[in-house]
Amino acid sequence: MNAGVGPMQGQSNHFTRYAPEQIEYGINRYQNETRRLYGVLDKHLKDAGTEYLVGNKCTIADIAHWGWISAGPWAGINVEDFPQLKQWEERMWARPATKKGADVPDKYTMKELLQDKEAMERHAEKSRAWVQQGMKEEAEKNKARSEGQK
Repeated sequence: MNAGVGPMQGQSNHFTRYAPEQIEYGINRYQNETRRLYGVLDKHLKDAGTEYLVGNKCTIADIAHWGWISAGPWAGINVEDFPQLKQWEERMWARPATKKGADVPDKYTMKELLQDKEAMERHAEKSRAWVQQGMKEEAEKNKARSEGQK
């Protein structure tokens, strides 16, 4: 999780939604790697024959992966291509505790957003501006720090 799905899908999110220009190499690289990792999870669930990633009870492994898998389409990944993982994601979403936790700190609206392409693009545009502004501010802070060390 920490060295795979999270970082790879995070980069896919960035190049697919937040980068100021479309860089096909970055989009393809990170979407393909995320798909590969989804395939690993899909195969594991099929081979293990279990309801969850580690046996037949929900564990921290499931909780840690759920948010990423649930938001796969935001990164350009179609979970429909991974039937075991899709069933797992639906099983996780059916859990009252998942729904309750997803609404912290704000109501979870990703599933609805992913159903409306125009709304998704509007949200991506706002998010892109926010991410780019944060990157600019961080670059300025880092520059000031490095100049202060000279």
